Amino acid sequence: MPVTDKNILNRLYFIAGGMFLFAIAVVVQLVNIQFVDGDKYKEMAQERTLRNATIAPSRGNVYADDGSLLATSVPKYDIFFDAVTVKEKTFIDNVKPLADSLAIMFNKPSSYYEKMLRKARKDKSRYFRIARKLSYSEYIRIKQFPIFEHGANRGGFIDKVKTVREHPIGGIAERTVGYERKDDKGYYTRVGLEGAFGEYLRGKEGRRLEQKIAKGQWKPVSGDNELEPQDGFDIISTVNVNIQDIAHHALLEQLEKYKADHGCVVVMEVATGEIKAISNLGRNKAGKYYERLNYAVGESHEPGSTFKLMAMVAALEDKVIDSNYVVDTGDGKLKFYGKTVRDSNNKGYGKISASEAFEVSSNTGVVKIITDFYGKNPEKFVDRLYNMGLNDKLGLPITGEGAPIIPHPNDKKGWFGTTLPWMAFGYGVSLTPLQTLTFYNAIANDGEMVRPRFVKAVRENWYASEKEFDKEVINPSICSKTTVEKVKKMMQNVVEKKHGTGNSLYSADFSMAGKTGTCQKNYIIKDNKEYISTFSGFFPVENPKYSCIVVIHEPDRSIGYYGADVSGPVFKKIAHKIYTDTPIFDEVENIDEVQGVVEKDFEDYLEKSRKYETIIPNVVGMPAMDAIPLLENLGLRVEINGNGKVTKQSLEAGKKIGSQKRIVLELS
Repeated sequence: MPVTDKNILNRLYFIAGGMFLFAIAVVVQLVNIQFVDGDKYKEMAQERTLRNATIAPSRGNVYADDGSLLATSVPKYDIFFDAVTVKEKTFIDNVKPLADSLAIMFNKPSSYYEKMLRKARKDKSRYFRIARKLSYSEYIRIKQFPIFEHGANRGGFIDKVKTVREHPIGGIAERTVGYERKDDKGYYTRVGLEGAFGEYLRGKEGRRLEQKIAKGQWKPVSGDNELEPQDGFDIISTVNVNIQDIAHHALLEQLEKYKADHGCVVVMEVATGEIKAISNLGRNKAGKYYERLNYAVGESHEPGSTFKLMAMVAALEDKVIDSNYVVDTGDGKLKFYGKTVRDSNNKGYGKISASEAFEVSSNTGVVKIITDFYGKNPEKFVDRLYNMGLNDKLGLPITGEGAPIIPHPNDKKGWFGTTLPWMAFGYGVSLTPLQTLTFYNAIANDGEMVRPRFVKAVRENWYASEKEFDKEVINPSICSKTTVEKVKKMMQNVVEKKHGTGNSLYSADFSMAGKTGTCQKNYIIKDNKEYISTFSGFFPVENPKYSCIVVIHEPDRSIGYYGADVSGPVFKKIAHKIYTDTPIFDEVENIDEVQGVVEKDFEDYLEKSRKYETIIPNVVGMPAMDAIPLLENLGLRVEINGNGKVTKQSLEAGKKIGSQKRIVLELS
């Protein structure tokens, strides 16, 4: 069909009409965007180019009682390379020197890094990993390498910083120090001191407006933050690093020797209740021991013969017996409703005093005393235990405390004919190691029961306390002083008398008092018996300074399982080490004169620091515990790498403190 002028004109009209309609649609859409959805699209554009970013605060440190770091936040840097952004000539001229520098730093062949860098260039990689978890000093060093020295835009240098929690003394007391973790849904998992005092440690987030720039990076819009972050407070714990180290290694050695499943040890300061050491070691599938669970706080179990102390205190306090009361243990067997209580020697001890029954740990002797005098009125016995606080939790700040179980006759479902006699020697009741130790500590403390204390203070810095934690008394007198003195003597005889179950622990060099405990575990199962070995007590006897409990679960029976053999040596080693490691101070005659010199030196420093508060001091050679508060007092933010004394500081001494408020200390 021939094309005519009319057909061409019709087509032009059609195209022109279509373009006109398209123009109208564009105008309508522009009007819609401008006046109807304008705010929406402006908001979307802003979200893609601007963001209100959070600024994470520095989490507070956890310190031992002498200022040693138990937990601290350390920045770690991951380094990446954008191989595309670097100019060809810059890459060719410097790839070999960069490979040489990386080889020296990471102790690998230069050829390895050169091949890696060239491959990244060939593959046009924009996010090639170079290194992980570098310290601040390593980060500063690698940032100055060839190519990288040109920065992100010209050198392809990309860094990602992440703050990680480190424990400078390693896994020792790691479970007690604990952690605080937040999941994607905002729920926290809180363990140990980190979890219990997280509200103080974590600080408050800040905010700042950031603008998106090239390569997905963001930069602050202005130099001022909308909301400055508030760093977390520091926690000063009661843990003593020296005693903790002693306790940890003494327990570990014994667990390995007896191939036990797990165990714990706690050392408490008698007068204050301060926990000086707490170690919880469990065995993994490979047979290695590590801080698996906080057994001392959370694991409630039958205490066995260590509960005889509670039974003896009740009987003495109710004056149903005296320490010289004679009990007939017979042939070492007593039957109750078809079940038999036996002495460990399987033949009994004949007629012995109540004190001797405790010292030789006679099951029949203690059971006979309790059943003879409380059998018709068991409420009196259990109420006495309740009055001493044995049925209550300790109310610790650390979560997960196990609940004590002390059956009461009024609870018909939990009380049987065998309950009272079995309670007398520590079966049918349940306590955590720390609950047991708290009672023993009360005896060492002349009857005053104090709450175990893990933290001394919460502080903004070493000179400004946010909150102090003082001694808390649970019960000012769990029993009379007379009863205390009697059971103290019994506990001393357990170690010092030849008939005492702990006599193998006796040392003429230092005094100890305590009670052994050997409790069968899962005793319903006849075959393959398992045991819990315990020793709890205090030292020195004359003026108790520390109380201590050692609990070891499931030692290899072919090697040994009695409390005196398994747990007792750990107690003795701790006591001996504390004795020998305690420094002896020489008496200074002219103490006022010496103190005057010290005070004058401090006053001189204080005057200078106030006058020249903008000058950075030289802290090289100082212990971290001294350097940190000194620098913080000058308004500096201190970050540390390592542990011990300061070997290097990032800001030069003698210079004025300018806008740079952050100083990094390298420790030995």
